Amino acid sequence: MTDHRYEVRTRTERFQGRIFSVVTDEVTMPGGGVAARDYVRHVGAVGVVALDERGRVALIRQYRHPVGRILWELPAGLVDVAGEDLAAAARRELAEEADLVAARLDTLVDLHTSPGFSDEAIRIFLARDLTEVPPGQRHDRRDEEAELAVCWLPVDEAVAMALAGEITNAAAVAGVLAAARARDAGWVPLRPLDAPR
Repeated sequence: MTDHRYEVRTRTERFQGRIFSVVTDEVTMPGGGVAARDYVRHVGAVGVVALDERGRVALIRQYRHPVGRILWELPAGLVDVAGEDLAAAARRELAEEADLVAARLDTLVDLHTSPGFSDEAIRIFLARDLTEVPPGQRHDRRDEEAELAVCWLPVDEAVAMALAGEITNAAAVAGVLAAARARDAGWVPLRPLDAPR
């Protein structure tokens, strides 16, 4: 394979929203041509595989309007708080969506969720040594989040659900599969919180 730099010649913003924008880049191609590439620029996200002392994973059920149904997901959310690092965002989302605090957090896996049309990257963390957020300090969930349901499933059951097509959220599928593999390897594959992406 030859070393070719896909240089961005121009960028035109087509849409700007709170979470993402849509742009068209004019990019140099091998052989000297230039091609237009439309894609979504995303703020980024984090997700958390929260495992309790019994080897169960906390999964949530959440309505997702683009697919028009309720999905099995990990506690997860946007990296949209100024100055917040990825681990802090993961801790915030774990508390907000699952009412949990983790004494131990490790980097589990990194994903580009759909690199054919988006630059969205999500880091999945493994959370252990869990305690509950006290009832009076819990996040006030609104809109779709108001109906979040937290379910605890054995990791192997979650893996079977992913392989059976019952869990289809990309972060959840990758997270439960990576957690099962890391567990089976004695947690050796885990990376530090500040591991490069």
